[in-house]
Amino acid sequence: PFIHRWFSKWAARKLSSIELDAIHSFSGISEELLLSVSHRPVVKSVVRGSAHIRTQARLLEDEGARCGQPMDRPSAWRVAREEREYKIADMIFVLSSFADRSFVAEGVPPSKIRTVPLGSELSRFCASQDDIERRCARIQAGEPLRVLTVGSFSFRKGALDLVEIANSLHGRMKFRMVGDVARNVLDLKTSAKIEFMPRQPQFSLPSIYREADLFLFPTIEDGYAVVLAQAQAAGLPILATPNCAAPDILKENENGWILPIRNPAAFIEKLEWCDTNRGPLARVVRSASENYQPRDWSQVATELIKTYEQWIRKDRV
Repeated sequence: PFIHRWFSKWAARKLSSIELDAIHSFSGISEELLLSVSHRPVVKSVVRGSAHIRTQARLLEDEGARCGQPMDRPSAWRVAREEREYKIADMIFVLSSFADRSFVAEGVPPSKIRTVPLGSELSRFCASQDDIERRCARIQAGEPLRVLTVGSFSFRKGALDLVEIANSLHGRMKFRMVGDVARNVLDLKTSAKIEFMPRQPQFSLPSIYREADLFLFPTIEDGYAVVLAQAQAAGLPILATPNCAAPDILKENENGWILPIRNPAAFIEKLEWCDTNRGPLARVVRSASENYQPRDWSQVATELIKTYEQWIRKDRV
């Protein structure tokens, strides 16, 4: 709590004598800053990297009960602070339609919400035609499917379901998890039929994506996971839950599938379909590569500038 308040007050002091049109700040560290300009003609916005904080807290509380493990989740103090920031702000920027819907569901006026997904520098991740042909050849030769997950192995990111999926399909498919392992899932890790790799530097990740056939992301709650964009650039069909940016980038049977949270059986069923329908799966691989449209930071900047310009023009009319 001290750091959040201290930083916000420090920023308020630094900006007190500067002429501003807008403040673009992050949720949790903005309350005092936003209040400090409430008497000035300044557009006040906050950026929330995940779902509405109350939605996030509830999802994590439910997952903790399901796993029988303590979960790191927003404190009551943090929830109250962020909700005050949401009320003060003129605009709330979120990173996915899932996050947008969570704010509306929690009673935030839709007119306040702006969805602006992040950009990524993905040129090194983009699959070549040779990469796609090698992947399709593996698939159609009947080799065990290589299923990749990148990120963190934690209950929040669906570790309980990932292990059930991998253990159920052990021997038919090869599962690889790349990333940090949370302390409270170490016991779960020992029972998993998964190849674990520690977090890798960004320059090493493209080759890992190239070696995979499918990307699995059974997250419970996420704002915007850059690994989805990386997998998309690599031409991997993606299986993910709706509680992230997947619904914004996936088209059913064209580049992946959206499956319910906390439903490993649905993921197992779809992976079994992939295993027994190698020809259609290869077509999805080709479709994912052919229809990929990158989103870089210049597009994000353009959207942000346009959003602020529209607000300022409307406000000054």
